[in-house]
Amino acid sequence: MKPIDRFEYPEELQPDYAKAKKLEWITVAYLLSTALLVYLTMGNSQAMKTAWFEDMLSLTPAVSFLIASRVFHKAPNKNFPYGYHRVVSIAYLCSAVALFSVGAFLIFDSATTLVKQEHATIGIKVIFGHEVWLGYLMMAVMLYGTFPALILGRMKLPLAIKLHEKNLYTDAAMNKADWMTAAAAILGIAGIGLGWWWADAVAALLISLDIIKDGYTNLKQAVFDLMSESPKKVENQQDDPLLQQVNELLKKQEWIKEFAFRMREEGHIYLGEGFVVPASEQELVSRIEQVSQEVENLSWRIQEFVLMPVQEIPMTTAEK
Repeated sequence: MKPIDRFEYPEELQPDYAKAKKLEWITVAYLLSTALLVYLTMGNSQAMKTAWFEDMLSLTPAVSFLIASRVFHKAPNKNFPYGYHRVVSIAYLCSAVALFSVGAFLIFDSATTLVKQEHATIGIKVIFGHEVWLGYLMMAVMLYGTFPALILGRMKLPLAIKLHEKNLYTDAAMNKADWMTAAAAILGIAGIGLGWWWADAVAALLISLDIIKDGYTNLKQAVFDLMSESPKKVENQQDDPLLQQVNELLKKQEWIKEFAFRMREEGHIYLGEGFVVPASEQELVSRIEQVSQEVENLSWRIQEFVLMPVQEIPMTTAEK
C-alpha cells in the first residue's frame, strides 16, 4: 500500500484554481457591498428584504470555498491518514444548505405576505433638497445586484467543471439566485409603484421555485457524496464517464479472468479499489502494481486505486 500524497492540482490547472480563488474573493467583497446598499434602501419592500437576506446567505458558498482551499491540500497524518480532502465535501454541503435555505425562505416569506395581504409602501427620500421616490433608489441598487452576479456566475461555471469543484458550481448557482432575486425585486418595486400591492411578493415567490429546485438538487448530492456514493459529474449529477474508462481498462487485461471495482469521492479526488480473479498468478504482484498505476494515470482525480486479488468476486462490489 502506498501512502496518499499531499494533494495539489496538476500544473495545467493551477491557473484555473488561482482564478477561482480570485473570483471568490471578488464575490465576497461584491456581496458585502450589495447587502449594505440593499439594507440602506430596503424600506418596507418585501422583495428588498428578501434580497438582503439572500445576499447574506449567498456569502456561504464563497466563504466555505476559501476556507476549504486552505485545508484540503494538507498532507495526510496519523489522525487523518486519508488526508483532508473531505473538507471540500463539507464545504459543498454548507453551500447547498445555504442555497436551499434561500429558496425555502423566499417561499415562506412571500406566501405569508400574500396570505396576510400585507400592503408594502415605498416612501420618499430627500436627496440634496429634492424629494425622490425611494423605489428609484431600490431599483438602482437591484441593478447593481443583477449584472455583476450574472457575470461572476458565468465565469465560475467552466472553472467548476474543470476543477471538479462542486462547491464552486453551487456558488455559481447562488450567483444565479442573486441576479434572479434582484430582477424579481425590480419588477416587484415597479408593481408597487403602479399600485399592485401583490406584485412584490408574487415576484419573490415565483423566483423562489427555481432557487429551491437548485438547492434541493445540490443538497441531495452533497449528502450522497458524504455517504460515499459513486462519483458524479459536477454539472448534472450523472455518473462520471471516468468510471467507464476504468471498467474498459480492467476489461482489456488478459491476465484478469473476472473483476469488480468501486470508487468514492473525497472532495476533488476519487479513491477506489478493485477486486480481480487472476487467470494466472505469474508475475501477479508486478501486474497488480502496473494496472493500479494505469488506472491512477487516467485522471488526476483518481488519487488512489488499490487492486486486490481474490478467489471470487465479493457480492458487495456492485461496480463492474
